[in-house]
Amino acid sequence: MDLDERQIAVSEMSDDELQGVLDEHGVGLTVGEVRRVADLIGRDPTLVELHIFNVEWSEHCSYKSSRGSLRLLPTDAPNVMLGPQEDAGIVFFTEHAGRRWGIVIAHESHNHPSQVLPNEGAATGIGGIVRDVDCMGARVFGTADPLRFGDPESEHAERTRWIVSGVVDGIWQYGNALGVPNLGGDVYFDETFDDNCLVNVVAVGIVAEDEIIHSAVPPQAHEEQYVLVLLGKPTDDSGFGGSAFASKILDEEEQAEDRGAVQVPDPFLKNVLAMRKANEAVRERARELGIVIGMKDIGGGGLACGTSEITAAGDGFGVDIDLEQVHIGLEGLLPETIMCAETQERYVLAVPERFADEVLRIYNEDWDLPNVYEGACARVIGRITEDEMYTVRFGGAIVTQAPVQVVTSGIEYDREEQAQEWTEQEPEFQRPADLGEALLRVLGNRNVCSREYIYRAYDSEVQGNAVLRPGEAGAGVARPLEGCDAAMALGVAGNPRYGRIDPYWGGATAVAEAMRNVAAAGAVPQALTDCLNFGNPEKPEQFWQFREGVRGVADAARNLWLKGHPDGTPTPVISGNVSLYNESATGSSVAPSAIIACVGVLDDYSTAVTVQFKRPGDAIYLLGERRHELGGSAYYDVLGLGLGASVPRVDWQAERARIHAVTDAIAEGLVAACTDVSDGGLAVALAEMCMGPFGRGDVGAAVDIHPALNGLRPDRALFSESGGFVVEVNDGRRERFEELMRGYGVEPIRLGETIDEPRLEIQARDEDLVALTTEAMAEEWLNALPRILHG
Repeated sequence: MDLDERQIAVSEMSDDELQGVLDEHGVGLTVGEVRRVADLIGRDPTLVELHIFNVEWSEHCSYKSSRGSLRLLPTDAPNVMLGPQEDAGIVFFTEHAGRRWGIVIAHESHNHPSQVLPNEGAATGIGGIVRDVDCMGARVFGTADPLRFGDPESEHAERTRWIVSGVVDGIWQYGNALGVPNLGGDVYFDETFDDNCLVNVVAVGIVAEDEIIHSAVPPQAHEEQYVLVLLGKPTDDSGFGGSAFASKILDEEEQAEDRGAVQVPDPFLKNVLAMRKANEAVRERARELGIVIGMKDIGGGGLACGTSEITAAGDGFGVDIDLEQVHIGLEGLLPETIMCAETQERYVLAVPERFADEVLRIYNEDWDLPNVYEGACARVIGRITEDEMYTVRFGGAIVTQAPVQVVTSGIEYDREEQAQEWTEQEPEFQRPADLGEALLRVLGNRNVCSREYIYRAYDSEVQGNAVLRPGEAGAGVARPLEGCDAAMALGVAGNPRYGRIDPYWGGATAVAEAMRNVAAAGAVPQALTDCLNFGNPEKPEQFWQFREGVRGVADAARNLWLKGHPDGTPTPVISGNVSLYNESATGSSVAPSAIIACVGVLDDYSTAVTVQFKRPGDAIYLLGERRHELGGSAYYDVLGLGLGASVPRVDWQAERARIHAVTDAIAEGLVAACTDVSDGGLAVALAEMCMGPFGRGDVGAAVDIHPALNGLRPDRALFSESGGFVVEVNDGRRERFEELMRGYGVEPIRLGETIDEPRLEIQARDEDLVALTTEAMAEEWLNALPRILHG
């Protein structure tokens, strides 16, 4: 069979001529990269090959600027069942009914699509992350959504509010239709996201160790013929160039034409494919027959990435694909579109040829995919070979033929970096006369106020696994295994204002806070994921920010050790994503944003605790000294003092001791309520414990912060965002609690007691600082976000 006549005569063209051809065909590779492709395959590439390498060598797929930095991250630990080499990572959860079970977690970004088409971009982000977990053989039981938006009170407010509305609608419309509960998330607003919002998505699932499906052609394909099955919606042109689009700088004037690079979602079909229905039927039948299969989500890079990566992940395989067998939804699609379009709701399976007919029957007849969505079906599109070549045929010609490892291995750049000098200083200012009024202003700050206005649209009850729901604690808690008391907690964190000042500590504090969030609910942190959202890696200062952010995440993971394992065992980073080029055409980039998710485990779900005070007469303790760390704080923001400079820093030994001690105390039943200290500081932590998630708490607090001042002015101690915990200790258990804390080297600072009226009273010795009713605090905290988003 002849090679496609649409070869690009790379060897005969000048750089300018070649650049013109690339521009004409929408290929984002550099001239140098195209010449490198020609060298690697030993001839001039076809146009289809250029499009395939365009997506495979994009930043989104190849990690060409970030790969070297990612090697800093610890990815292995005794509890890791699968590290970050496939679509999702897996960490040990529990043993139940004689089997070992793992939590499957994936973490991705859908930033560029959500800026252009917020509803569709966010919805397909949820869809893709659910598929990433499902294809590992897991039952998906939860999602989370860390979101970053522009300033909703600036000159760009109208556009920001439109994006917020679209993103939130996309998440709830898709997630609710899938029947997957939302377990949590967070939201920050900052002017650096005016032109580039960040939509990060996390999904978690549960799988038995002996039922894990790998995203690779199994080794059994050396012993019998395997084929590739494509299933799902018919391929169209939606999302064509999506991965390359995610690796470009956004230009507001080009956003209309960029909308074609955003995928179109269909949650009804996703529900059939993903939720242990059609897929689970195939997997169950394969287990009955003793057949090993491979399965991979088709997401970024479309069919090209899905088919090449599942093949390359095997050992010594190639594949021969016939595009005439691909079911399509539009007439006249070019082969490069069929290969690289990112049509949603699709998977590729590697199955034995003898099993293929039964697989097709399960999807097409038993689950009747063609009548669920017009044109949807499962079809055999290729055969696994042992020549290690990636061959694609269309219309009587070979349109692609290259070593599969060359196609998928990508390229790697050693980018130049230049340290950023932060010039802003710590502000000098007089303490506000009324700290109660200052607290109300902080509670109404866009980055502190209640997110109930957003998460009330999400279904957190579907599947019936919820233990702690959004708002009830810093982490969502779910009980995913029927008949098993073990529960999983999922928390997220990442303050962009810290990253603007110091990207290293921005990354490190994100890890620490995510771990504190799950610990405050009673769960022992087990694993991390990271989504690294940064600017243009070709600019030395922005690449330095990225490197520093990764270094901060890595150092935190290595120093905040796994509890129950030998000292020095890191908390592993088992999955994640890098999103670069979050920069507008004006040159402004997003705040350096390492967004972290943490998975924690409780042996008994009934020991989980919420943030809300429970009863009067209990002692209130602070764990974690207050330091002059107000850089990036909400306090500085509401006072109009800029960002400052003194961001929170993590004391590794003290932080891990507090996390381990708090989880022990909760497991032992010493703790009635707990929250971590972060945004808004100690004052906000106490206020939220009084209010509870809906502002209706009827137990208040009377505290004296003098023991916590640590030489600080009272307002600085109240609003410092140094990490820590506030704990309500059950009456009669104070002595044991203090003994336990000191056993870990943690000094418990007793602040006061809970009281039998809904109010917060704060003093420093004889000076009254704050006296507010819970109703007054809740009025500001609950209503601020609707007011901000609706003007």
